[in-house]
Amino acid sequence: MIDIKLIRTNPELVKENIKKKFQDEKLVLVDEVVAFDKEFREAKTRGDYLRGQRNAVSKQIGGFMAKGDKAAAEEAKKQVADIAAELLALEKREEVLQEEIRKRMLVIPNIIDDSVPIGKDDSENVEVERFGDPYVPPFEIPYHVDIMESLDGIDLDSARRTSGNGFYYLTGDIARLHSAILSYARDFMIDRGFTYCIPPFMIRSEVVTGVMSFAEMENMMYKIEGEDLYLIGTSEHSMIGRFMNTILPENTLPKTLTSYSPCFRKEVGAHGIEERGVYRIHQFEKQEMIVICKPEESPAWFVKLYTNTVDFFRTLDIPVRTLECCSGDLADLKVKSLDVEAWSPRQKKYFEVGSCSNLGDAQARRLGIRIKGADGNYFAHTLNNTVVAPPRMLIAFLENNLNEDGSVRIPVALRPYMGGKEVIKKA
Repeated sequence: MIDIKLIRTNPELVKENIKKKFQDEKLVLVDEVVAFDKEFREAKTRGDYLRGQRNAVSKQIGGFMAKGDKAAAEEAKKQVADIAAELLALEKREEVLQEEIRKRMLVIPNIIDDSVPIGKDDSENVEVERFGDPYVPPFEIPYHVDIMESLDGIDLDSARRTSGNGFYYLTGDIARLHSAILSYARDFMIDRGFTYCIPPFMIRSEVVTGVMSFAEMENMMYKIEGEDLYLIGTSEHSMIGRFMNTILPENTLPKTLTSYSPCFRKEVGAHGIEERGVYRIHQFEKQEMIVICKPEESPAWFVKLYTNTVDFFRTLDIPVRTLECCSGDLADLKVKSLDVEAWSPRQKKYFEVGSCSNLGDAQARRLGIRIKGADGNYFAHTLNNTVVAPPRMLIAFLENNLNEDGSVRIPVALRPYMGGKEVIKKA
């Protein structure tokens, strides 16, 4: 949510930003906010005037009574009653106007960073850099589910019976590999100075609307029936919500946190074969990074966060690239976003394994997360990034570490978490 002062003083800039995001249907919202805000401020001014009048007339009543001028006293009382009635109507109108303004402000997209490439959708995202050499071995690489099944590591049929499509059972060494990667990711981030957290896995609606757009919520979140609770789609939701309505002293910043959680997502829509299996699923686990910092520090933290993910994947012998998200691919709260994509030797292309986002002060403004500075309080900036999200990440891991005989290499960094195993072999 942007600062309403920006809409008051520079509505054309806000409209130009909407056009850059190819959301022209939202242009009318800016004019509506300007009109509602003008009426709201006029109502506030009128209300302040009436309160002053009411106080002045109320003081006169006692004087009239002391003088025995009952007629004047009664006339003054009538004036006070008329003022009170008008004030009540004004206050109700102010509430309506505030709600109308907020509804529109929650939908107007955040101002994107000047460095964001302009494009309509993810097909116009821009490659930034590659890390590691994308390699295709001289033997055929099976579909990732087939690799897992050959290692007795996955049971999709049973999961469909118990839970439906988009769920899975992981077993044996593949299940152990899944847990090992998460444990390694936890320690990797702790070693980089982040504080480890395990957050609540359900959050209230006011937190949901504070951390994401309505469109994202509708497409992602599972609601608990009969409760004001939603299952989280990522631990970023509850981690940012932790600081709701708080004032953080400058000397306590930045907050650098890494959190583990299961994640639950609707994942609306149909997908091709490569997005079946464990690519696009309703439940998965993730290690996340979250930073809350001063506004001037957020660009540098953005780079640090995605660099952590690149470094993590390279320690597991997985080539990756970074992809700058274009304006049309940015969620409404984001100022800037960059995807980390892993190389798939089977598909001979990269696919997304993590996303790094700078949300500016959008979440902080919605949730009331302020910083106490020497010259007063101001809104914090929030950032988040995926460290790793298995089991999707297992696709890249298995394909890039597969041997011709069907066994899977365990990179050196991961071996302590796999009980010293150097390879996963077929039974």
